[in-house]
Amino acid sequence: MAGWMWLRCVLGPHLQRIHRSPDQSRAEGRAGRRGWSYQLRSLEKHTDSILGWASALWSLSYYSSPLLLCYLYRKGYISSSKLVPVSHYVGTVLVCLLGMACLRGWGRWKNSEYVHFISILEDTKKNNTPANKKKLRCYDFDFSHWPSDFSWAEVSNPKLSKAGVSLLKPEPRLRGAADSVLNSVRTLPCHIISFLIAHSFGRRMLYPGSVGLLQKAMRPMLQQGQARLIEEFDGQRNKLVACDGNEIDTMFVDRRRDGGQNGQTLVICCEGNAGFYEVGCMNTPLEGGYSVLGWNHPGFGGSTGVPFPQNEANAMDVVIQFAIHELGFQLTDIVIYAWSIGGFTASWAVMSYPEIQAVVLDASFDDLLPLALKVMPDSWRPLVQHTVRQYMNLNNAEQLLKYQGPVLLIRRTRDEIITTTGPEDVMSNRGNDLLLKLLQFRYPKIMTDEGIRVVRQWLGASNHIEEASVYSGYEVDDDWCVSVLQSYQADRDVSFPWSVGEDMTLEGRRQLALFLARKYMRNFETTHCTPLPASEFHSPWRL
Repeated sequence: MAGWMWLRCVLGPHLQRIHRSPDQSRAEGRAGRRGWSYQLRSLEKHTDSILGWASALWSLSYYSSPLLLCYLYRKGYISSSKLVPVSHYVGTVLVCLLGMACLRGWGRWKNSEYVHFISILEDTKKNNTPANKKKLRCYDFDFSHWPSDFSWAEVSNPKLSKAGVSLLKPEPRLRGAADSVLNSVRTLPCHIISFLIAHSFGRRMLYPGSVGLLQKAMRPMLQQGQARLIEEFDGQRNKLVACDGNEIDTMFVDRRRDGGQNGQTLVICCEGNAGFYEVGCMNTPLEGGYSVLGWNHPGFGGSTGVPFPQNEANAMDVVIQFAIHELGFQLTDIVIYAWSIGGFTASWAVMSYPEIQAVVLDASFDDLLPLALKVMPDSWRPLVQHTVRQYMNLNNAEQLLKYQGPVLLIRRTRDEIITTTGPEDVMSNRGNDLLLKLLQFRYPKIMTDEGIRVVRQWLGASNHIEEASVYSGYEVDDDWCVSVLQSYQADRDVSFPWSVGEDMTLEGRRQLALFLARKYMRNFETTHCTPLPASEFHSPWRL
């Protein structure tokens, strides 16, 4: 029995923190669940440090392996005569590391806190009851060892296909059969290079948060953020299994019992390309009193997989299914809130689940391609276009146009990330293009050349004073605009696109264009990465 417990300690996960149980906090009259960091004994501490350095060196060697292999080849080290002694050294190092792991297990076995934790973990894996899961949630440990809480297979989901949920695909060019074969042969090298780019540095440039070394550097900050969500907001961590087998790390804060109106609405947060729910945009709706569900991209934090568009959509799908079937929210109670690149999964969600109440896109863009072309050499243009469209097609605007519900866009006026020239040129912000495409689709008779011109003039305002000056310059009558739109909606009650403005004067179309632009977009005078204050988080406009 003792030997079996020692083996479980050897193979067990890292234990980082112990949270006070909610029942214990209430009994002691505490407002929060303030916990404490797990204290490693001397033996476990030193052996864990050695193994940690070994892991960091392995990660560094993995990312630098192409350069390292080239160097070794040029020096003549890659030969049978050289590899035999190297293999002996490697074998010796592995045996030493195995010994370190055994000694660390011994140190854990002598620590009563770890033994108690590993016993609860094993009991939960054998019998995943609510009582056992409640005990397990008092511990913060490696998420790969966390038992699954919900799987897409538990619910009937007609949206799934063999490859996962459905995505909008770029339209293929029409060619003859012979021409198509010749073109495929001619473009084969481009396909191969695109695949290698997308699966090597391309994906890591697009989603730097998936790089292991960055996550190691951010680990203390992420652990602190997670402890805050659990201990101050009574957050509940869950593992969801998507249709592709990826495990998605989520955090849910329930405000329905607080009695406020906002608490009855669930805000699902979609983070940026280096954002984690522990320290990301989840805090904004939390401060506003909403129930909040945050999740990490595949390959981020405790989530597994890699963040390609298909995997991203699969993860978003299981998060929504979890919110409906496990948390008990209706689609009409759910608002999707996304920051930056999270606009892709947010727009996919409202396209695929049109009953969702509303969507708020903060510092997001219409399409990835213009932003990718900005950072790559002009000579690479055809290759970049092919790579983005085939492997990283983040077509936010195209997906958003499929949604009929309320939309709010938040534009950062000093955004340095989603501008194609620089933060000083507010007209190069791709959020402008997202707004224009949405308005042109929904109100084509209003957004004629003149309507587009006045909206562009309004978008050129870099602060609230300039914005108000443009708006007042055209003498926009808000009450009149509302009455015109309400009259059209009452007479027809049709889905977008609307033909309102078809028989209207030029002045009337200008007023409506500016009125709609200001309702669909709000300016926030700051940079891309500044957290959005709760005061700037609003429900989208409804007619």
